[in-house]
Amino acid sequence: MAGLIADIGATNARFALTTPEGGWTHRRVYSCADFSAFADAIRAYYRDVLPPGAPAPTAAAVALPGPVVGDTIHLTNLGHWTFSIRDMAAEFGFEPFLVVNDFQANALAVRHLGADDCLDLGGGAPKSGAPIAVIGPGTGLGVSLLLPSGETVATEGGHVTLPVTTAREVRVAQALAGRFGHAAAERAVSGPGLVNLAHAVREIDGLAPVPDETPQQVMTDGLAGTCPVRAEAVSLFHAFLGAVCGNLVLTTGALGGLWLMGGILPRNPQALAGSLFPERYAAKGRFRPYLEGVPRRLVTHPHPAFVGLGRLLEAARQGTPLPRKQAGQ
Repeated sequence: MAGLIADIGATNARFALTTPEGGWTHRRVYSCADFSAFADAIRAYYRDVLPPGAPAPTAAAVALPGPVVGDTIHLTNLGHWTFSIRDMAAEFGFEPFLVVNDFQANALAVRHLGADDCLDLGGGAPKSGAPIAVIGPGTGLGVSLLLPSGETVATEGGHVTLPVTTAREVRVAQALAGRFGHAAAERAVSGPGLVNLAHAVREIDGLAPVPDETPQQVMTDGLAGTCPVRAEAVSLFHAFLGAVCGNLVLTTGALGGLWLMGGILPRNPQALAGSLFPERYAAKGRFRPYLEGVPRRLVTHPHPAFVGLGRLLEAARQGTPLPRKQAGQ
């Protein structure tokens, strides 16, 4: 029987049913804001795709934004979807019911993506036996590691303190810290981060705030150069992303590669390559050659989390669950 796979973000919930061939079918996307609970979104999906009287899936794998520690799940940036893994499994009859951090699912996909699913951003050959770092901005900033053993490690690396390089960036970070209490990387390197950066630039320059600004507006106008504030925000976004990625590779020894994912970067791949990202990524003094030698890939596959979740579910059904853990466990 088909299994249920679900990739839950802070904005959208994506569902599908697995196929015997290792793919998926009946993909649907729902706005998380339309449901008061995760269980309600599952029921809506079943109503949309299952014929009347058809049996529901008895196995499920779910990727979600936030730490998976213990039975009670609290989703970062989606607090009203708190749920108990045990109770959810009992309610829907899931056995197994696998719940992982969203970027663990993305990391699990890395070794199953082909050349057509990625863009080469440079670097040399991956070092055998070294970790692979996976990072991606969307509604938040996800970070995970794929270890040589196949084990994935979920981290909260998106919430590290924002690394600054220039005097202008110091002022931007100060503005973010003043507004949020901490200038976390996610406050700048994410969809909402684009809006935060535009807000910070206006605050520094004494300009009036723009109400109801959207990430898409900032990115579109910034790339087109039609708005100086939004252009600077987009430039800062890519610069900060580069600095965060360089720090990530150095901290984890990810000589196996740096894989960029998320909902923002694949939409504008040329913007990434032509931005400050490559320079800020490598600008670590004596360790520039070290970083430049690391292979870097931008994943363009539309649903890498589905790839990882399908692998996770299949392994569990065969009695050989893929190893995974939360950082600190």
